[in-house]
Amino acid sequence: MKMINLSSSEVQISSIGLGCMSLPEDYGLSQKIIDAAISGGINLLDTADLYQKGFNEEMVGRAIKGKRNQVVLATKVGNQLRPDGNGWDWNPRKSYILEAVEKSLKRLQTDFIDLYQLHGGTIDDPWEETLEAFEILKGQGKIREFGISSIRSNVIRKVLTEGKPATIMMQYSPLDRRPEEAAFPLIATTETKVLVRGSFAKGMLISKPAGEYLDRSVEEVKAMKGIIQESGFSPEAFLIKFGLLPTAVGSLIIGTSAIEQVQKMLKGYEESLTLPESIISDLKEKFSPNYYQQHR
Repeated sequence: MKMINLSSSEVQISSIGLGCMSLPEDYGLSQKIIDAAISGGINLLDTADLYQKGFNEEMVGRAIKGKRNQVVLATKVGNQLRPDGNGWDWNPRKSYILEAVEKSLKRLQTDFIDLYQLHGGTIDDPWEETLEAFEILKGQGKIREFGISSIRSNVIRKVLTEGKPATIMMQYSPLDRRPEEAAFPLIATTETKVLVRGSFAKGMLISKPAGEYLDRSVEEVKAMKGIIQESGFSPEAFLIKFGLLPTAVGSLIIGTSAIEQVQKMLKGYEESLTLPESIISDLKEKFSPNYYQQHR
């Protein structure tokens, strides 16, 4: 599987990353899924301290024990669980980030995190101290790179101006082409790479029933699904090719909850390498792009 370097560092990530949020809470099953991904050439594992209130990080940490040098470990911070466990609050403060990383390191059973991401963000956040926290952690060797997870154009512009994130995670698929307008062109001028989530569009373009998606009607989703099915390629291959085509994109983070899904994903990636770009262009011409309406 193709690998790319993050920023100017030695951190290399695979074109497909395993989204760990959907992993079953059964440790044995999760272990097998992660092993299957690693065996197939996937080295990027993406989790977050918020997932299952930290249990997801614990599972990933156990699963990669003895394999730490084979994976690029990515997790997220910023959603602070309330003391009573009933919900969480947004907290991008430096003091909280420096505190939260210690808990993630412990749960993940590692001395460092390859990619530490801010799990959201608004234009009104205290970005100076947030970015300072990540730089402090890099200097301490507790993280190797930092990124943000955001679909907000104004936030992305601000972070790219004030910091040097290795990655920006955002949603992108044939049903959600909002990043094409401004985010992708801007990011492509930097060393930052996009981590795409939602590339399978909740399964609506694969096997799940079509429904409304953002501003796409059910009829439009059905029409798009039909074209993909008639392409001569598997839906997985089509969507992987679609997601990886933009220059700004570095990797697709795809969530799985079964070994069979990992196998389909790996097969789809191999098949996507033979899929002509013209098929993707034809689909784009048939359907209008959509645009961000807020946080521009």
